[in-house]
Amino acid sequence: MGRAFEYRKATKLKRWGNMARVFTKLGKQITIAARDGGPDPDTNPRLRVLIQQSKKENMPKDNVERAIKKATSKDEAGYKEMVYEGYGPNGIAIVVETATDNPTRTVANIRSYFNRYGGSLGTTGSLQFLFDHKCVFKIAPKEDVSLDELELELIDFGVDELVEDDEAIILYGEFQSYSSIQKYLEENNFEIYSAEFERIPNDMKELNEEQKAQIQKLLEKIEEDEDVQNVFHNMVEEE
Repeated sequence: MGRAFEYRKATKLKRWGNMARVFTKLGKQITIAARDGGPDPDTNPRLRVLIQQSKKENMPKDNVERAIKKATSKDEAGYKEMVYEGYGPNGIAIVVETATDNPTRTVANIRSYFNRYGGSLGTTGSLQFLFDHKCVFKIAPKEDVSLDELELELIDFGVDELVEDDEAIILYGEFQSYSSIQKYLEENNFEIYSAEFERIPNDMKELNEEQKAQIQKLLEKIEEDEDVQNVFHNMVEEE
């Protein structure tokens, strides 16, 4: 069980927050996927897996349809995916992924959060070397397929880590391997619970409790912003 799983286990639930925020984030992802690859899930693999994920999260069908329609509506402002990078107190690296219809507002907000809590916003790409960009699939296990067999099979499709988590299997692969992994899973009739992109830190930093509390205030403020989709950092957290 590698560092990717350990990091994800400690932070994933905090990023998603409550149900309303899950629907908001998924809705934006669906809109962006429909805009980039078309509104038909049969011909848009990314949209197809997001719709499957929305069902798993009990997202109302009306919400999904609205999000798809928004991608093709001339009356709606389109979302832009923007990534912001900076350092929090005590040298903790933080990457913020957003989906926004107003980048000027969003960057001003993100910068103000960093400044208010003792950090500083950096330039795009400045923290790229500290994080590995991965695709992450959560799938249902199959009784007739062992974990070892599946891992050997998926290595050729770009998967570099595979672990069991409660009643699911989590696959980690290279960012650019998303399509080939999804295609394999669908062709072999695996149920996909979710498919996301993660930024896994390759150098974690230990802090004392007081320092952690300081960072948590900044992270929580960033995550409260409605334009924020995901927040990644390299602070060691308690599980």
